[in-house]
Amino acid sequence: MFKSGVGILALFGLGWWLLGTSAFGAPGRLVAVIAGCLVTVGLLLVARRRFLDGTQPDPLADPARRRRFNQINALQWLVIAAVVAGCASTGAQALIPSLVAVVVGLHFLPLAATFEQPRLKFPAALLVAVGAVAAVIHWADGSDALVRLVVGGGAALSLWATASWTIVSMTATRSEVPAAS
Repeated sequence: MFKSGVGILALFGLGWWLLGTSAFGAPGRLVAVIAGCLVTVGLLLVARRRFLDGTQPDPLADPARRRRFNQINALQWLVIAAVVAGCASTGAQALIPSLVAVVVGLHFLPLAATFEQPRLKFPAALLVAVGAVAAVIHWADGSDALVRLVVGGGAALSLWATASWTIVSMTATRSEVPAAS
């Protein structure tokens, strides 16, 4: 399930979802957190069931691809650290989630090329758009809670949708392979 990317997408989706739920009060947040946990566990269980036979190749087995993956992610985390430091030093902490969503979205573009997975352009576009919309809400004097709801909820939904799309497309691809005679 992690070789397919579904595990990473589902778990990071939950992280974003938890950020989004911080906009709610106690009873609503509890329900939303439980719902997010159920979606995440559901995606993980479906992926585990679908990919349990272990026939899925490891996309990071190629050393050049693994190196590129590590470079992309290292750069992403460095830029996120710079965003956090910059926002914290200028008093713009409310912009951190929005700008992090943009950075995370942009990191999917080289990943799409590295893994030859055009579907990764989908979360790239959505995360950049969600981050931009949330930043505009902030600059338009929207509440910090609304910014967190928009960026957290939007990012989570885009990652969960991509995880679902991955499961469906990989399942369809596997079912099209003729059985050995």
